[in-house]
Amino acid sequence: MNWIIFVIGAILSWGTYGVALSKGQQMLGPLKALLGVGLSYFLIAVLVPTLVGGVGGFSGAGAKFSLLGGALGALGAVCIIYAFRNGGTPVVVMPLVFGGAPLVNAITTMIVTPPKESPSPMLYVGFVLAALGGGLVLYNKPH
Repeated sequence: MNWIIFVIGAILSWGTYGVALSKGQQMLGPLKALLGVGLSYFLIAVLVPTLVGGVGGFSGAGAKFSLLGGALGALGAVCIIYAFRNGGTPVVVMPLVFGGAPLVNAITTMIVTPPKESPSPMLYVGFVLAALGGGLVLYNKPH
């Protein structure tokens, strides 16, 4: 159950990510804010494995997917910055991103790693509830 601590860390980090990124891009401009994101990603991605001692042998496929994951994360940051730059606000953009991302994740996971059995119909109920939850957050957002 130690993994739950890291899930909470991700929730807290990513839950505050949009507000911090929006403020940064308001103060610096979008491309300078992206440089800040990139520098942070680089420093953390280099320091953590180095300090923890997790740097060892690499496989080609593992490196490819890791680079793809990093590129997708950075591309997501670019998209969020440009959503803010074009009139979106954290209270609208981030619920859409974090409400839609789990749906895309579930579908992508089933395509990349097909389930051994058909998904429960409750999965699709979950999709609808996630969409409704996102809609409720947006409808009742603070002004």
